Amino acid sequence: MAYHCTICGQRHDELPHLGIDRPAQWWDVPEEERERRIKLTSDTCVVDDRDYLVRGVIEIPVEDYGEPFGFGVWVSQTRENYFTYLQNFDSDQIGPFFGWLCTHISFYKEETLLLKTRAHFRTGGLRPFIELEPTDHPLAVDQRTGISLARAWEIVHHFHPAGTV
Repeated sequence: MAYHCTICGQRHDELPHLGIDRPAQWWDVPEEERERRIKLTSDTCVVDDRDYLVRGVIEIPVEDYGEPFGFGVWVSQTRENYFTYLQNFDSDQIGPFFGWLCTHISFYKEETLLLKTRAHFRTGGLRPFIELEPTDHPLAVDQRTGISLARAWEIVHHFHPAGTV
């Protein structure tokens, strides 16, 4: 579906998904200590053998658009649930598991870190679907009620300024 963007003035053919490649805890560790203290893959992260995190996707419905807008985020897991996930990586027969959102999404004025979540695990090589607790936080409201296509592009351009998408 082509869209003429009011932010950058360009035509876009498809709404891209966004993602953050590191959890907030990664940034808390001094750079010279990261290699020793952090085990990071594209889907999991362990910090100091104490913090266990998985990467998932918050899906936000987009009005009059056939696909949800996906935002890749990190959520904490208990040690037990983390290893259950590793042993059942491509299974929807586990969970959902509680976790705290460990991604700062700067588009939202209200802090997103430590929002309550549930990770729903999926098959087919898909990352877990992250469901936010239904609160009045704007991100949770967006996930619950959906956003316009213009707002989705506003989010994209917040992270990728005009001309870089």
